[in-house]
Amino acid sequence: MIVQDQSSTKSSKSHKHLIPHHFSEPKNLDFSTWASENYFKILIITLLTLSVAAFFFFFYNSIAPPTTLFCFQKSHLSNNPQKIKIPKLNLDTVQPILDKSSPYSSFHSEQWIIVSVTDYPSDSLQKLVKLKGWQVLAIGNSKTPKDWSLKGAIFLSLEQQANLGFRVVDYLPYDSYVRKSVGYLFAIQHGARRIFDADDRGEVIGGELGKHFDLDLESVIVKQQRIFQYTSGNSNRTVVNPYIHFGQRSVWPRGLPLENVGEVGHEEFYSEVSGGKQYIQQGISNGLPDVDSVFYSTRKTGTLAFDIRFDEHAPKVAMSRDTMVPINSFNTLFHYNAFWALMLPVSVSTMASDVLRGYWAQRLLWEIGGFVAVYPPTIYRHDKTEAYHFIEEKDLHVNVGRLIKFLISWRSEKHRLFENIRDLSYSMAEEGFWNENDVKFTVAWLQDLVAVGYQQPKLMGFELDRQKANVDLSGRKEYVPPKLPSVHLGVEESVTVNYEIGNLIRWKKNFGNVVLIMFVSGPVQQTSLEWRLLYGRIFKTVVILSTQADADLAVEQGQLDQIYKYLPKIFDRFNSTEGFLVLHDNTILNYWNLLQADRSKLWIANKVPTSRTVVDGKDASWFAKQSTMVNKVVSTMSAHLQVNYKESSPSEQSLALCGSEVFYIPRRFVSDFVDLVDLVGDFEIHYKIAVPMFFMAMDLPQNFDPLLNKMIYKTEAISTRSFDFYSAQVPAVHPWSISTESDFVKLIRLMSSGDPLLMELF
Repeated sequence: MIVQDQSSTKSSKSHKHLIPHHFSEPKNLDFSTWASENYFKILIITLLTLSVAAFFFFFYNSIAPPTTLFCFQKSHLSNNPQKIKIPKLNLDTVQPILDKSSPYSSFHSEQWIIVSVTDYPSDSLQKLVKLKGWQVLAIGNSKTPKDWSLKGAIFLSLEQQANLGFRVVDYLPYDSYVRKSVGYLFAIQHGARRIFDADDRGEVIGGELGKHFDLDLESVIVKQQRIFQYTSGNSNRTVVNPYIHFGQRSVWPRGLPLENVGEVGHEEFYSEVSGGKQYIQQGISNGLPDVDSVFYSTRKTGTLAFDIRFDEHAPKVAMSRDTMVPINSFNTLFHYNAFWALMLPVSVSTMASDVLRGYWAQRLLWEIGGFVAVYPPTIYRHDKTEAYHFIEEKDLHVNVGRLIKFLISWRSEKHRLFENIRDLSYSMAEEGFWNENDVKFTVAWLQDLVAVGYQQPKLMGFELDRQKANVDLSGRKEYVPPKLPSVHLGVEESVTVNYEIGNLIRWKKNFGNVVLIMFVSGPVQQTSLEWRLLYGRIFKTVVILSTQADADLAVEQGQLDQIYKYLPKIFDRFNSTEGFLVLHDNTILNYWNLLQADRSKLWIANKVPTSRTVVDGKDASWFAKQSTMVNKVVSTMSAHLQVNYKESSPSEQSLALCGSEVFYIPRRFVSDFVDLVDLVGDFEIHYKIAVPMFFMAMDLPQNFDPLLNKMIYKTEAISTRSFDFYSAQVPAVHPWSISTESDFVKLIRLMSSGDPLLMELF
């Protein structure tokens, strides 16, 4: 262009004399003159340029997901934090909001399940409605069918949500699950004390949430329990992958920073923390766990649905005050003191909203002395083989690592929790983790909480930095998680690495302070050593009773019919143990299936139909005598024992006859058991009548641990066929007959399917 311009200029000068004189002189082409003469041309060109630019702008917006633009804006915000105005938090002038518009204004429930629905009720949701003691609340959006309904569930449509009077409604998108925030407020307004955050594709394992989560944080049992906790004070670790603790080292949860995915080593040692303040309880999901798009895309094998399993026997594990964990919105239990943490941010993508909420909530939870605990598998979540979109998680992957570091270093000098919440939301907006809309949304959320009657928890007033510096590692606990079958780059593992030693350590850890008391009816000289070798690896010690004592074999004398009368002396010898498990040698104990049982509760097979019958004391002379003796014992019981027994017993003329070949007594019931034995005195009450009587007096049957109810119990099995009905998947098998070493060898071969190390011992 420069050459051409120069050439053209030179040519015009050399041929100037050829220009006829009737042509006017060349005009002065200064910019103002040129612009005035070409005004309309300039205007038309400008309009065309703007039209083309607008076309491409709107075309891009029409094909690009909203989150694409947000990701760009978020990246910009992250590099150049914008100064925003912090809104005022006026809580003293907030007026109560009462439910005057819905048909449920007088309804009250303490336990709620909140789900977002976009389609007609799924099979999983229909099962959630049947959970006893829980009220399902379904939140609709713009995609929900207008005629949506499900018997037993409360449904709130968009119109109904708008009429509730909540401030947060003004900030919520119409087509998103984050509208669950309305449901949380509705549940709190109607008496909620526990809220299970769920979705409509997960089924509760066992059909009872109380089997998996700690529901009553005020109970003595929960407060006295010791929970494994990730060791505090590790400056190199700010976030953990809980899936490793539950047996899946190559799987990671959505929200785990990608730079932490390669950290697959298990925790070497754990500390412990007392229960009662696990205000947020995150459950693990079998089937399709909470994984991100990177995992889903790289591990998916065609259209084959994921069916990943986690260790259901692993102990729950808590987070320390300098360690965080990803939290989701479809399998998490929130207690009253953490209801403020239910707020789902609205300015981030839907795949990031619950994860950012979880990290934000964990940091604030430290201010009130609470913590997050992760629990073994609580639901089975079905994989619908739908594609995961990375673009919806982009802002999550880009910012989550920086967010965790920011939250751990964040400090506040405010003296009320809600002021801390407002300030942290404001700081997160300044740092670009969400925008100003979420700051305003936070204030509206806090005002709505006050309006529905929620009482904010008090701050603990401790110094986080000082607590972190004073970490006590003297009581460290070791736990080696198993390595379960997983998926690697779309290929399932064909070989499972056995961690038999780790399992043995785990069993010993759980039952190493429990005494096993065993009555041997068979030839004790031939079997006592085998019984000790089999069970002595697991329990603190094995005390063997038999009709004939044998000092050389440390076998003590006892009678099976009144075996309970021999127990108090044994209790007294082991006065510092956690509990006592009583076992008859005609019953096989699969100890690897006992880890789920609560060792602070009574165990007995009281709900196995074949092991328990109610007998009328008038039917036979023997039962009549037993009934008379039982009534005399009951009449002398102390108040709390007698009240329990009469509430549990069918009638005064009936006897509860229960197979008591295996039962467990925790330390806290030992004194009651000893008192009851003293009341029996010289009465010859059969143990199958006395033991269930004791149990019904010590506690109500609904409070017994139900694990033994799953045992195999056959009343007329032939001993030669007993090997046919053995199962390693149940806690115990009855009846069994062991009289020779060859019988033991056969049994060990069967039991080795649950404990492979047994083949090395026999």
